[in-house]
Formats: sequence, structure tokens, C-alpha cells
Amino acid sequence: MATLNSPEAPNRHQIEHIVRRAVYERMGLPLPKSVEAPNPLVVNSSARHCHLTQEAVEALFGPGHQLTPMKWLYQEGQYAAKETVTLIGPRSKVISNLRILGPCRTLNQVELAFTDARALGFDIPVRLSGKIEGTPGCMLMGPKGFFEMPQGVIRAGIHVHMSPTDAKFYGVKHEEMMKLRVHGPCQTVFEKVLVRIDPSFKLEVHMDTDESNGCGLNPSTYCELFQ
Repeated sequence: MATLNSPEAPNRHQIEHIVRRAVYERMGLPLPKSVEAPNPLVVNSSARHCHLTQEAVEALFGPGHQLTPMKWLYQEGQYAAKETVTLIGPRSKVISNLRILGPCRTLNQVELAFTDARALGFDIPVRLSGKIEGTPGCMLMGPKGFFEMPQGVIRAGIHVHMSPTDAKFYGVKHEEMMKLRVHGPCQTVFEKVLVRIDPSFKLEVHMDTDESNGCGLNPSTYCELFQ
């Protein structure tokens, strides 16, 4: 449940979903709600990264530079780029090799875990992606130059991407809240998981590395969404 997937790779999550349903039916047991879902739930941990505009990419890597896909992510069309930048914090401490996620967006945003932010000297709020008003800024350094962000450094709140079909099954609307139970030795319930709905989305929860480490998330961890 915590991997990057290429478009050509077999969908392991879909296979697990089908097998789990078959096992319950073979044993004559009632299907749990999560098994009845139209699509398998994927929970991924997002390491620190940034989203940049084309203007920022050209300032950092040179005029006309285009991001190069290195690894495709679970959401269609999204990828981790080969390009990385250095983030300079308010105490002149730096994080090197900060990965850029593509494609380019209409605003610049850096997403850090609290652990990262404290090490750099940032006091960052928890925000929905794109809601960057009043947030701290930073300086980014690339091989061809610098780019100053006046705002946009956040800790992204835990959220779930889903299609209208998934939303109908779970009975939720865009920007409502759900809960996520992560099973295992460090069983945890996240009480406020923001719902984001779009026809292009696959069912996927995003949390940061502090959250995933705290609940012991790994590729075999069973997770379930509920209200």
C-alpha cells in the first residue's frame, strides 16, 4: 500500500481486493464494507517534495527546461521528476535533493513533515494543497539559479482522493471529512481525512512520513475508510 506504480505495472491492489472478496465468499462470511467497495483502498506515504510552476522550473534549471518523469505515481499523469532542488530554510539550514513532482502547476508549494520543518526552523501550518495564503516562504536553489517563494511551505493535511463512484459508495461529498483506521501493532485512527473528489482520481489516501512512521504503515498494512 505504500509504493509508486507505473501505468504498465499490474495493479496489485486490485488483485488483493478481488482475492479478499473471494476468500470471504468461500468461507461463507459476510463481506466487510471495505471488501464491498468498488475499488481497492491505497494508502501512500508522501516524503517531502515540491510542486513548481514552469516559471520556477526555468529559473532553477534554465530557460525552456522541462521536467523529466523518473517514476510514475499512483494518480494518473502524476510523476516524481528526475530533477531535485535545494531548499534553504530561515536558519540557513538546507535540505538538498528535494524532489519535484510533476507536471508543473499554477502555484509553487513545498510540502514538509513537521520533523523536516523543525529541523529547518519553519513554523508551518497544516493546510489543504493549494491553500497557501499566509504561509511561510523559502528560497530554492537549482543548478542554474535561485527562486524565491514568498509563501507556500506547508504540511499537507491527510486526505483521500476518490472518484464520484467511490464517493457514492462511502456517502461523502467533496471536502467533507472521513476517518481512516490503520490496523497493526500501532493501530491508529486518523479522525480528519479530507475528501477530494474528481472523475480522474483513483482511491488513495496521502499522509506524510511522520504520520506513516507513527502508525507503522507498510505495504501489507490493512487500512479502512469510514465515517
